[in-house]
Amino acid sequence: MSTINSETGEVVQGRSPRFTMWVVFLIFATISLGSSVEVKNGSNDPNKASKWAIACSSVTFAVTLLVTIAHVLPVASTLIVGTKLEGIISLIMAAFWAATVAIVTNASNGLGVESQTNTVLNGNLYYASWGGFITSIVLLVNYLKEIFGVDVVGQVRNRSARLSLWAGLLASAFIVLGSSVRVFNGDCDGSSASSQEYCKRTKFAIANGTILCFFSIAIVGMKLMTSSAPFVVEFVTSIFLAVLSAFGVAYVTSAKGPGSQIGNLYYASWICFMSSAFLAAETFNEYSSAGAAGGSSNHNMSNGDDKHDG
Repeated sequence: MSTINSETGEVVQGRSPRFTMWVVFLIFATISLGSSVEVKNGSNDPNKASKWAIACSSVTFAVTLLVTIAHVLPVASTLIVGTKLEGIISLIMAAFWAATVAIVTNASNGLGVESQTNTVLNGNLYYASWGGFITSIVLLVNYLKEIFGVDVVGQVRNRSARLSLWAGLLASAFIVLGSSVRVFNGDCDGSSASSQEYCKRTKFAIANGTILCFFSIAIVGMKLMTSSAPFVVEFVTSIFLAVLSAFGVAYVTSAKGPGSQIGNLYYASWICFMSSAFLAAETFNEYSSAGAAGGSSNHNMSNGDDKHDG
């Protein structure tokens, strides 16, 4: 691929910086395709979800293979690499994989997650679907940054401190909420005492996810709209959510909880706890630093007044 140095005007030969990401995307698509076919062949009555997984993986495999080859061939690279076509392909792939990861990780479909225990049923399919989705988002953001000069990550990060942590907490909270609701609708019929305890913890997971989503949306909204959030509000909220997440991860992922088995709810619960803990630690550290700076300033002013009086 030929690029032009904006400072010197020199034409530079080289591959797109997205070449490695397209190769990684191809690997995830290959793993997902093979695993989807394996799941379908192992089922006597394949459902629509397995057919969708195969169709999406097949299309993605074919497209990523062509784009990867285009990066290697100089003639073909001029038609795809760095053009609007690559942007359209990246956008379509992101949409494809957003739907795919939702279907594969839905326990009721019996693809990546076992429907009865909500555990990871097919590790390759489960992790490859998440890997493909994340890679597609990274590809799209990188394309926007290079072609249109839109530094999405940089602009969002500059809006306010800790925004990325709050966004991570929000995303994982949505997963906790969605997964726990799905578990409750599928497993909670109150037929036994053990089921009642299980469902009680599932209700707590739903409440936990709802509260985390509400406060995370509020803080993220304030940061995006005003470039900052009142520090006292952020500080108190982060401490509250850290305590709530600590109880949540202990209550939900323990032996009797709905998130005890490895799956979306398990991972998301731990990510919520770690994100909120980091937020609480950072805001507390900033609060302590501000207090120390204020105390030092007051002390210096007091010494100055004493010298003046003397």
